[in-house]
Amino acid sequence: MKNQRGITLVALVITIIVMLILVGVTMAAALSPGGLFTRASDAARNWDEAQTWENDELPNIVDTYVNTYAP
Repeated sequence: MKNQRGITLVALVITIIVMLILVGVTMAAALSPGGLFTRASDAARNWDEAQTWENDELPNIVDTYVNTYAP
């Protein structure tokens, strides 16, 4: 029985501690005020605003440009 190979309790505890540290860092990065979810929602809002501007204002700009510079 002395030559059996397997995971030791110490290795298991160290692995669990490392995993908990990684989970803590990931949760902090994702849920903090400047975290991933906040930045993603800001990016979605900016994209919606840009799309609205493109649909509303860009045709007017193109028409003005064409009317000004077209022969």
